[in-house]
Order: sequence, then C-alpha cells, then structure tokens
Amino acid sequence: MVLARRASLLLAGFIALGIASASGAATPRFEDYSVAVEVIKNPAQVRIIDAQSRRYRSQLRDASRHAPDFAGHFVLATWGCGASCVMAAAIDAKTGVVTRLPFTVSNWPLEVTEPLVYKPDSRLLVIHGSRNEKGNGIYYYELIGHVFKLVGENGVKP
Repeated sequence: MVLARRASLLLAGFIALGIASASGAATPRFEDYSVAVEVIKNPAQVRIIDAQSRRYRSQLRDASRHAPDFAGHFVLATWGCGASCVMAAAIDAKTGVVTRLPFTVSNWPLEVTEPLVYKPDSRLLVIHGSRNEKGNGIYYYELIGHVFKLVGENGVKP
C-alpha cells in the first residue's frame, strides 16, 4: 500500500515535470545566449558619470583593466557589500559604459562558491541567492545592450 502510494506520487511528479517542460518553462542555458568574444586591444576608460559609479570607482577601474570575461566585450566587476553580500556591474570595454546590477546578491547556499556565474561567450548571468535580501533562489538575467533583463527564475521562495 505504501509502495503504491509512493509510486503514484512519483508518477504525478514526473507528469508535472513533463507539463512544465512542455509549456516551454525550460531553464535558461549559456548557449541559448551565445555571443562572439571580441578582442579589445585598447579598452575604453570607465565612464564615471553618476554618484553610484563615483562611490565604487576604485572597484570599477580595477576591474576594467582585465580582459573581457562576460557577454563578448564586457568585464563583470564584483565587490563585497558586507558579509555574504556582493554587488556587480558590467563594464563595456568598447565604450567604458557601466551597467550596474540593480540589486545586491546575498544569502547564497553554502555549497555555492560563486553566487554569480557567467561566461565570456554568453550574455546570460546566473545569480544564486537573494536579491536585495528578498526571496531566495536561482535567477537568470540576460544583458541586452546596457540593461539586465530577467529571463527566468527557479526555486524562488516567497
């Protein structure tokens, strides 16, 4: 009786998973947001044009000295904002324009060594943890031009 109940619950779970994937709710993948990696010989100076950029100018300038490591020609700068908290910005190596992640990231699981996961040849940024200390899960953002757009989320707790 117990085995039959467990089997029916397991079957219901597989059916639910099938419905979710049939509805197109697939997890975003890096290769779905691929972009060519560009070699930037003379990166542009970081454009410090607002109060927020002035506040973190040292972190932004330090990061801009590195080769592009995100979305083809961007450098992803990250810095701490407290215990288990990070902030980030994408620096366009061609223009020096800074695109800040519009929230802090905190409270990521202990088994996660890096709360922000990204690749040089993809516009996808995967975030593990809480945004502005709210919710908790995995969030998927695409960098479109100079805007981070939410394209998916998984395991979010209200």
